[in-house]
Amino acid sequence: MRVLCCLLNYKTADMTEKALDLLLPEVRRIPGCRVMLVDNDSRDGSFEQLSARVKAIGADDVVEVVASGHNGGYGAGNNIALRRGLADQEPPDYFYLLNSDAFIEGQALSTLVDYLDHHPHVGMAGGYIHGVDGEPHSGAFRFPTLLSEIESSMRLGLVSKVLRKHTVPLSPPTHNTEEIDWVPGASMLIRRAVLEEVGLFDETFFLYYEETDLCHRAAKAGYKVAFVRDASVAHISGASTGVKDLKKRTPRFLLDSRRHYFLKHHGRPYLWAANVAYAAGLASYRLRLRLQDKNDPDYEGALFDFVEHCVKHP
Repeated sequence: MRVLCCLLNYKTADMTEKALDLLLPEVRRIPGCRVMLVDNDSRDGSFEQLSARVKAIGADDVVEVVASGHNGGYGAGNNIALRRGLADQEPPDYFYLLNSDAFIEGQALSTLVDYLDHHPHVGMAGGYIHGVDGEPHSGAFRFPTLLSEIESSMRLGLVSKVLRKHTVPLSPPTHNTEEIDWVPGASMLIRRAVLEEVGLFDETFFLYYEETDLCHRAAKAGYKVAFVRDASVAHISGASTGVKDLKKRTPRFLLDSRRHYFLKHHGRPYLWAANVAYAAGLASYRLRLRLQDKNDPDYEGALFDFVEHCVKHP
């Protein structure tokens, strides 16, 4: 098999149908390309709707619809497809992850495959992501660090300028292809050898940080991660996860994922240094807003929730 496309659905059957419809021309174009569509225990009729849709459009020769049986999160849902692909008698050279709220444009998948074919040192690649309104989204990132926690929480121009080489989201590239730290799972091509060497998604992450962790493990194993500008997808942020506005109360699973990432890759002393840095930065930001008599864009309990989580999960 050349490529196995992993398309994960959770209560977004209509959007998943659109994502699949746009993906299918690429699947037909690439010899040995197939799709595994995993319904992540939606329990809303999604599995039946998607199964019927695949048959109705005559795509059951290249698309398999699978029920996860339980919702273990984003990584766990994708792992179902990844495990089945790796266990195949002819496992795919590449695995392509595509969110149900990401709509592939042109020959984006072919472009990613061609890039990895010609760059054997690169283990994973993602592309240009923009909103359905054309607004560029962050599709290229640095790994989170203690300094990035300071920068993101303080939100002060001078600090951000000094720490510009440590900010996590990179400015949305408009024309460059470059090697970076990590790319989002909304559109990500993974070399089979990477998964065989470093393993699948860590299912401790229910949502968020799972692709950051996977890219981090790949980097430790010597693989590079690339942003490929010509591989473009339109993305409705948060539609596939149900988390559309992080200015509302922070989901606990996001705080859990952040904690697990820092603890796993840097250890407990570093985690607590990052916790103190983030809390102090956020406190100084909120104090600055009050002194300037400006509205706080965060919800009122953001700092309390963060500190409480740190105390409860040392």
